[in-house]
This record gives sequence, C-alpha cells and structure tokens, in this order.
Amino acid sequence: MNGGDLISLALNPIAFNLGSIQVHWYGIFIASAVMIAVYLSVKEGSKRGIIADNIYDMILWALPVSIICARIYYVAFQWPYYSQHLDEIIKVWDGGIAIYGALIGAGLVVFYYCRSKFIPVWLMLDVIAPTVIMGQGIGRWGNFMNQEAFGKITSLSFLQHLHLPSFIINQMFIQGSYRQPTFLYESIWDIFGFILLMNLRHINKFFKRGEVFLGYVIWYSFGRFFVEGMRTDSLMAFGDIRVSQLLSIVLFFGSIGIIIYRRKKNPDLPYYLDGRSIINK
Repeated sequence: MNGGDLISLALNPIAFNLGSIQVHWYGIFIASAVMIAVYLSVKEGSKRGIIADNIYDMILWALPVSIICARIYYVAFQWPYYSQHLDEIIKVWDGGIAIYGALIGAGLVVFYYCRSKFIPVWLMLDVIAPTVIMGQGIGRWGNFMNQEAFGKITSLSFLQHLHLPSFIINQMFIQGSYRQPTFLYESIWDIFGFILLMNLRHINKFFKRGEVFLGYVIWYSFGRFFVEGMRTDSLMAFGDIRVSQLLSIVLFFGSIGIIIYRRKKNPDLPYYLDGRSIINK
C-alpha cells in the first residue's frame, strides 16, 4: 500500500452536513465530552450538597469563556502566522485550541462564580476535576480526526507492534510519514487519571478539600510533560522550550507545594467527603 492509498484512507473530519453547515467530528467529540462531564458533575455535586442549577449556570459561563481563552492562548503563541491570516483566527472548528488556555479560562469562571454564590471554590473544583480530565481524554479523539496533536515520525512496524486497529494506523499517516499517536497516549493517560481520581476521592479521610483538584493537576501535568516532548506541533515559548512543558513543570511542583502548605498551615482542613454538609439555597 503506497502513500496515496493511505491518504485516501484517512478519516473525513466532517461528520455530516446540515445544509450549508459542516458538522465536524472535532466539535462532536468536544460536545460529547462536555455533556458527559456535566452529567457526572451534577451527580457528584448532589452528594456534596451542590445543587444542579449551580453547575448548569456555571457551565453556561465557563464553556464559551474557556473556548475563547483556549483560542487566544493558541493564537498568541502562533502570532507570526495569524498576524498574516487574521481571517483564520476564529476558525476553531479546524482545531488549534490549547487545553491549558481553556483550563485557565474555565478556572477563572469557577472562581468568580463560586465566590458570587458563596459556594466553597475548592469543593466545586474537587467535584468537577475528574470529569474535566475525562473530557480531555475524549476530546483528544477530536485531534485524531483532524490529524493534529501528532508525534514524531515513526514506522509502520512500530505502530503495528502497538496492536493498534488499522483505522488509527491509517490516520497516523500524516504529511507523507507515519507518526507517533501522541493523541492516544494522552487520551489513555487522561482516562486512567479519571478512573484513579473517581475511586480515590471516595476513600474516607484521604483527600482534604481541594486535593482532588490538585491531584488532577499533578496527574495531568506529569503526563502532559512527557507526551508534549514527543509532539512536533508544540507551541514554543522561546528557543527549544515548549510552552506546555514549561507550564507542566510549574503546575506539577506548584500543586505539590500547595498541598504541603495547606496541610501544614491548617491541619483541620475539612476532608472532601465532608462536603455533603454544604447546602446551597
């Protein structure tokens, strides 16, 4: 099978058309991830005393803000290109949004929303954190459909030795070469993180309030550091320094430091499971 045959086997990033509107698989995966995340957050929030309407209202603000911030983050580090192609800045459906930008935007919304509603910020972050990393794992398949977030050149035999299905191998033939499926590595890492956090947070007297969220940051940033090192489409800060790797280091050690500091400063911090006594009116 030659390169031309493989290109023809690449999956269509367009799922279907609604009249003149093209519905992209990228958007479908992101939308599906959000819906599942909201459902699980509402279910868990009810156990911790956070009413569903608070989560729904917060998401209505967090979703558009996170998309805008994700795009701004991406465009800012690709400004030499976008400064010459201003009409492409809004084309988020073609990919090109940065997850760290989305997390920053969503985090700001969570903070200000919870403060305005007198909801403990750390508790809300603990409720939604596992579903966020689950959503990230699902969302990476949108990158797969767009043939982006790929890794360095590899061989067909390497991909076959991973026992990957043929549709993934074919989709990893990009720009004339087979590529490392870094989208898959990160997706698997995220899903494992989701499973781990979902189980650990219900162990009595294990997580203090805020530590489910900080555990998510530690887990995600650790994996992202190594996956980012395998990618060839990274946003660069300066020289050979990758933006996401630099930020991952800061978040990893920063989150560990925050956990240690909070526990030493206030040994009586409430545990995550104590959140069931919180009632919002």
